[in-house]
Amino acid sequence: MFHLSPQTFASKAAHYASLAEQARHLIAGEPSLIANAANFSALVFHSLPQLNWAGFYLFDGTELVVGPFQGKPACIRIPIGAGVCGTAALTRQTQVVQDVNQFDGHIPCDAASQSEIVVPLVRADGALLGVWDVDSPVAGRFGDEDRDGMQDLCRVFMQHLADH
Repeated sequence: MFHLSPQTFASKAAHYASLAEQARHLIAGEPSLIANAANFSALVFHSLPQLNWAGFYLFDGTELVVGPFQGKPACIRIPIGAGVCGTAALTRQTQVVQDVNQFDGHIPCDAASQSEIVVPLVRADGALLGVWDVDSPVAGRFGDEDRDGMQDLCRVFMQHLADH
């Protein structure tokens, strides 16, 4: 049984390092993409403060389709290049948006979301798996430490996929 206990960290970097280690243990030995994505989403959503959505959009060959997540119901399909998620998928670059209302073409799935971070998930062969999307009801919630931490978490997830 996995136990998630409240902890206090000296820095965001230390918190993300702990999350990455927990993610490694949580998904170890499980080959199912869906099961791992669901547990990964729950781990992040319940471990980081000030989040209102955390989850996956998976590429179906044409567009991004909502996958396992934690939070309110979400937009189901997002075209590549549209919104923050579609932009991350198209550019293959992490998007850190301090104020979603200032992002040209933002797709408001939850009116409470004010800031967002999206990490593209690219397989070793260059194929797009999808994106990891995290929203906050707080403007300016995500910064450089969050970008680095989320990218590290996603590396753990993608490395596990490559190994199975």
